[in-house]
Amino acid sequence: MQDEIRGRCLCGSISFTLGSALHATRACWCRDCQYLSSGNASLSLLFDSTALLVEGQPSTYIRKSDGGREIRTEFCSTCGTPLFARDLHDGAFVAVRLGSLDDRETGEPFSTIWTKSAPGWARIDVGRARSAGQPPPLQSDQ
Repeated sequence: MQDEIRGRCLCGSISFTLGSALHATRACWCRDCQYLSSGNASLSLLFDSTALLVEGQPSTYIRKSDGGREIRTEFCSTCGTPLFARDLHDGAFVAVRLGSLDDRETGEPFSTIWTKSAPGWARIDVGRARSAGQPPPLQSDQ
């Protein structure tokens, strides 16, 4: 994987770089992610929060996840592009939405989570790790 990953929103008002190693990439079928992804799974890459450098000011929305955690979702208020999500109780990681990356080849999913919430037509790769709900938290020292 490249040393620095770049991305932006659709209109270009917000851009970002990531400078740390990728911890995980997940396809998430929780109902909230389906809303954010037009009914499909949301693809997110998990990085150390400190590795994210943002130019521009994302808008935020705080919600309670299907797993009961408070999540801050960040998006562009001009074009609506979903960009980041952060657990307000564990700020070690930031989830970066795959569609906002300049190079989407960076984000092949390692696993699929919240499979119990997926619609019947969903195609879930049985060759990858799966979780019916929220998997155990990542450790910040990985």
